[in-house]
Amino acid sequence: MALSFKPQHLKVYKDIALLLWKYGRSDLVKKSGLDSALNGHEEPASPEKAAEASQLTDDLEKLGPTYIKFGQLLSTRPDLIPAAYTTALERLQDKVEPFPFADAERIIAEELGVRLSRGFQEIEPRPAAAASLGQVHRATLRDGRVVAVKVQRPGIRERMTQDLDVIAEMAEFLDDHTDAGRRADFSSIVAEFRKMLLRELDYTQEAQNLQTLHENLKDFPNLVVPRPIEDYSSSRVLTMEYVSGAKIASLSPVVRLEADGENLAEELFRAYLQQILVDGFFHADPHPGNVFMTPDKKLALLDLGMAARLPSDFQEDLCPMVLDLAEGRNEGALMFARKHGVKLQDYDEKEFSRRIGELVARNRSAMLNKAHIGAQILEVRAIAADCALRLPPELALIGKTLLNLDNIGSTLAPTFDPAAAVRRNSATLMKDHLLKSLSPGNVFARFMELKDFAQRLPARVNRIMDMVADNELQVAVNAMDEKYLMTGMQKVANRITLGLILAAMIIGAALLMRIETRFQLFGYPGLPIIFFLLAAVGGCVLGYQILFHDEYKPKKETDPEYRKGSG
Repeated sequence: MALSFKPQHLKVYKDIALLLWKYGRSDLVKKSGLDSALNGHEEPASPEKAAEASQLTDDLEKLGPTYIKFGQLLSTRPDLIPAAYTTALERLQDKVEPFPFADAERIIAEELGVRLSRGFQEIEPRPAAAASLGQVHRATLRDGRVVAVKVQRPGIRERMTQDLDVIAEMAEFLDDHTDAGRRADFSSIVAEFRKMLLRELDYTQEAQNLQTLHENLKDFPNLVVPRPIEDYSSSRVLTMEYVSGAKIASLSPVVRLEADGENLAEELFRAYLQQILVDGFFHADPHPGNVFMTPDKKLALLDLGMAARLPSDFQEDLCPMVLDLAEGRNEGALMFARKHGVKLQDYDEKEFSRRIGELVARNRSAMLNKAHIGAQILEVRAIAADCALRLPPELALIGKTLLNLDNIGSTLAPTFDPAAAVRRNSATLMKDHLLKSLSPGNVFARFMELKDFAQRLPARVNRIMDMVADNELQVAVNAMDEKYLMTGMQKVANRITLGLILAAMIIGAALLMRIETRFQLFGYPGLPIIFFLLAAVGGCVLGYQILFHDEYKPKKETDPEYRKGSG
């Protein structure tokens, strides 16, 4: 695929090319042809003299919201970028200047179909928070409820769609023309990013996420999830219950002393383990800016634009992996990787097993202090990438989520140990996981499968018995190529027989040489000489056959003779 270089895309090409060149990947730029988009810019400093990794955050913020979000995604991919860069990107914030209240008022009126004065008793013109995708205004409904109104930034969808088209085009080109692209599969990363970002731009999806998480965490008394106000929400406007409080990262030492940080960290971690290992639906962006402490010393989870759902078979294998990592065992990680990983051409099974064993052993010794489950999961993914094993992208999201929780837990309680929390709650997690599998919905699905099996079993048994009675049943076994095995045995038998005949001819000719006859060849009795010559020719033919015609050349499975022989 060639880059299109559409006029409206040239600036995006230039920005991305400069970014790649500055941070040491100028080889990708040259191979993609993006150097033509640089339009005469001076060559930046060499990678050794380039800006520190922390400057990447500033550069992405200057490029705009698409790149901010992409940087946040890259912070979950230690298999793609060095650790220094992932650490720098973790601090990436999408705080930007708010847009005018007149635009917010217009968008709310368009989306809800009413003027602000009719829909709200009061709405504060100054936003309580502003980010790259939207901003939040505090308001009061007609019935007196205090709410937060999240309004999407005008024109943001169109801009991000254009940026994503260019990034996807470049990713596909790099996959086709560079070794790094073929190994990392940039196109799938961009596709994952596009799907995640489009979901985040749809506020109806975020409203559903809020409602689902509110229901799932109702048994955790110290956790608060605001409920959406459906009648006041649309794809670009989200109205939800207002939650007052302060960000975890900005809490003063006095407030932390007043709160029961140990119990709060334990409950928060247990709630996320339930989301990931039991519910299969989790809040995927619990960084300190999205977790508030309320005045009554509870934790509020905000901004559910980024959430993820896990397939049931993924959960089945993820649960033992997390528990094994917490216990210092490697069996769960190896089993998960082998079942859900995609093996590339140069996959090294022994190296992967060895390095996973080293990781677990290293973290087992670290358990005397604290072992970070999220960091271990991310390192498992990085090791898999080094060994040419591609793991599902959901695993990186889970690792990043748990790593953020580790940081929040340390903020609330410096002595909080995530691995110990997993071990303390392992019995409860396994019980809840089992109860979910025995829920009415799952039991009904298994019952329907059993009913279908029972209905089809008699007909299938009858069909098999009829084939046995008519001598039509065939069993295909491909483990041994018996046709070629029999051919080889026949060749061996024929060669042995021919060898015995030639040996008999030579011995017989040698005995006949003692008998004088009138018929002579070359001054010797003629008949023995004829036998000697025949034996020599036969030996040459046998040697030629062995040297040039005994190479094993199995036929393709599409060959009818092959299928006939293996049936």
